[in-house]
Amino acid sequence: SPEFFCPRLDRYDSASYTYDKSSYKYDTVSYQARILSPARLSMPPATLAPAELSVVELLWQRGALTARQIQDAIYGESDRSQHGTVQRLLQRLEDKGVVQRDRHAPVHTFTACIGREEYAAGQLETLAERLTGGSLAPLLTHLIETKRLDRAELRRLRQILDGGKADGGKS
Repeated sequence: SPEFFCPRLDRYDSASYTYDKSSYKYDTVSYQARILSPARLSMPPATLAPAELSVVELLWQRGALTARQIQDAIYGESDRSQHGTVQRLLQRLEDKGVVQRDRHAPVHTFTACIGREEYAAGQLETLAERLTGGSLAPLLTHLIETKRLDRAELRRLRQILDGGKADGGKS
C-alpha cells in the first residue's frame, strides 16, 4: 500500500484501501489530500471552528484518542448520541491536515499533526496580515504597553530580540 505524509509531523503513514465504517467514506478519498505537498508545508495552519478547536485541544492535552474517547470527553453522558458529529469533526480536521488517523489498530486513534504553539503562531500571523499588513510590531507593542506579558515572557522576548534562542521561559 502507498505511503502518505503527515505534513505537520514530517512522518509517513501506510494507507490501507478499505472501507472505513466509522466515517462512511472510502479511505482513498480522505488520504489523497495528505500526499506531501511543498505548498501545503509552507501554509499556516487552517483556522479552526470552535468545535474543531475543542477536539484538537483535547488531543493536545491527552495525546492519541479514539473517536469514542473524544465523544465521551466532549459530550459526557449525553442523552443523544453525538457519534456522527464527532466523526464529521474528525474528518474535517483530517482533511485540513490538523489531525492524523492511525488505521493500524482495530479501533482507529487520532493525534494532532500540529502543536499548540504552531497553531497559535499561524493564527497570529493571519491576524497580523489582516489587521496590520503583516507587521507583528503593533500587536507586540500593545501586549507590552498593556502589561499583558509577565516578566519571564518579557525576558524571553528580550533574549530573542538580542539574537539568542528562547529557552522556553526558564530565564
